[in-house]
Amino acid sequence: MFKSVLVANRGEIACRVFRTAKRMGIRTIAVYSEADANALHVREADEAVLIGPAPARESYLAAEKVLAAAKASGAEAIHPGYGFLSENAEFAEEVVAAGIIWIGAPPASIRAMGLKDAAKKLMVEAGVPVTPGYMGEDQSPERLKAEADAIGYPVLIKAVAGGGGKGMRRVDASDAFLDALASCQREAASSFGDDRVLIEKYILSPRHIEVQVFGDSHGEVVHLYERDCSLQRRHQKVIEEAPAPGMDAATRSAITDAAVRAAKAVNYVGAGTIEFIADASEGLKADRIWFMEMNTRLQVEHPVTESITGVDLVEWQFRAAAGEPVPLKQAAIPLNGWAMEARLYAEDPSNGFLPSIGKLDHFVLPDDIRVDTGVYQGGEVSQFYDPMIAKLIVHEDTREAAAEALAEACADVEVWPVRTNAGFLVRCLEHPRFVAGEVDTGFIGAEEAELAAADLSMEVQLAALAVENAGIHEPGLSVPSSQSDLWSPFDPLFGLSGLRLNGQRSQAFRVWVDGQRIDGGVSLNGSHYTVTVNGAEDLALVYGGKVELSARNAVVGVAGRSQPILFFRGNAHLMSGYASAATGGTASDGTLRAPMPGKIVATPAKAGDTVTKGQPIIVLEAMKMEHALTAPFDGVVGEIGYAVGDQVGADAVLAKVEANA
Repeated sequence: MFKSVLVANRGEIACRVFRTAKRMGIRTIAVYSEADANALHVREADEAVLIGPAPARESYLAAEKVLAAAKASGAEAIHPGYGFLSENAEFAEEVVAAGIIWIGAPPASIRAMGLKDAAKKLMVEAGVPVTPGYMGEDQSPERLKAEADAIGYPVLIKAVAGGGGKGMRRVDASDAFLDALASCQREAASSFGDDRVLIEKYILSPRHIEVQVFGDSHGEVVHLYERDCSLQRRHQKVIEEAPAPGMDAATRSAITDAAVRAAKAVNYVGAGTIEFIADASEGLKADRIWFMEMNTRLQVEHPVTESITGVDLVEWQFRAAAGEPVPLKQAAIPLNGWAMEARLYAEDPSNGFLPSIGKLDHFVLPDDIRVDTGVYQGGEVSQFYDPMIAKLIVHEDTREAAAEALAEACADVEVWPVRTNAGFLVRCLEHPRFVAGEVDTGFIGAEEAELAAADLSMEVQLAALAVENAGIHEPGLSVPSSQSDLWSPFDPLFGLSGLRLNGQRSQAFRVWVDGQRIDGGVSLNGSHYTVTVNGAEDLALVYGGKVELSARNAVVGVAGRSQPILFFRGNAHLMSGYASAATGGTASDGTLRAPMPGKIVATPAKAGDTVTKGQPIIVLEAMKMEHALTAPFDGVVGEIGYAVGDQVGADAVLAKVEANA
């Protein structure tokens, strides 16, 4: 076994690999960009090497810099994590040529499965069923559109070199194809340096099911059962689980056998995933599941497989790279209970899921489950990298218990001022269709309005009145002058509050939460407050950063000094005396502002163009995703202030639309 390993990655996967390495007594080496100088993976490594500026192409994607860091640090092995260079065959070859152990798939396997069109042809030869589509060499827009028209809509445009939902677009009608193709090709070129695409028939009731496979250098390949990754938003996985709901023994046998055949067809070594798409309109059936692609690396969702099998896949990767055989024979690999994983993203579901960046002044995650993260309180979420900041993983005896436990874990998330999707995750996990297992890849799209809603719950309103009257924030904000003599400063993170009311007399109070005015009544009832809003009443006890509501059996978290933040069911709510101003987006006068720092990648409209409401004007790329800023109403485009390739800051004025007279 090698004695040191460099992880050619960042964030939670680097920290995850380090955890296993340290348990095995292996020295850990991190690489980092200038933006990640204080990142958690840098702090946790035994040694860290700076490899370049913040942009990934100048640091984490710069193969020569990573290899130089490995040589300088004396690393005996390189683990690529996922993303970045993990499926770069040339990099793998350079690592091996340098005499360093490559902890990943053989370069030939990466090449065989790296291009989706070639991989599908190979799978057909191996007897693995594939979805119908076009994988031809002619990449002209005219030919691609003709093929899509022939296949029949809806179709899926997919980058040949794609992965992780990048370079992928669903098209429902012929007249929308060319615009979607152009956007897909731009994103593919930016993410993978290859704008070629293939066309697939889009399955109307699709389930995304994948099989974890593992091979060794002695010709042995095993599977570690399946995962269901159907809960997705715009092809980005949100919640994953293992095993797949509704999977019977015959169908499991068929899909896992196909996965093993696929891996053997490319002489696979290490951890890999064979992804399938299932037509679930009549339940899961062996003859309605088709190969989509193979990921020749560890997957983000690997913890759910580890949970149901008791296997440490990173340790298995280390052992395979060292030439050891697969640790367990197929018959000895158990399948126990049910596991679920939720991806915690730095994004704002109530604001179109726009990424959120900045310092994590308050960052509290549940401590009674497995949490894989690459950030910490006081750290920062950067504009340069993926917005996923943590994974929450639970393992229970049944699917129902796992869903309930994961919902509770997401509800306990407290993050500020960076926004997260924790509340959105809670609503997904508690939705009746999800609980019943009736989920396909279109679930979030169909239910998004409900799932992303940011309603101010009655629990938060009642808690806000109690917080205001407990005097938990500093003087000067929303404190009635008549109450100044009763003021008792309180930091909710450290102690108990001072009470500001005398006797049982109820007093009328007004507070603001998320810019909304709340009127209610408060009276002291022993050690509790009786709080009332619009006829709803509860007993509230304020202590140590929490508000307990007796009748509702609910706990609302509290943090902050000058402006308290209330946390409930994964959502964060700002108490203030005014409506907080939101930056970015579209002003009522038609001004389009950058919602975050990023790069202009397209300007579909030009100055002077007549546009209709919802028509894209400028496309901004930030945190590895494209964001289209659209016309807020019918009108004419005025001056566009930036060109393709320009970097812009948050709140920059990008363009303006003048309303039609």
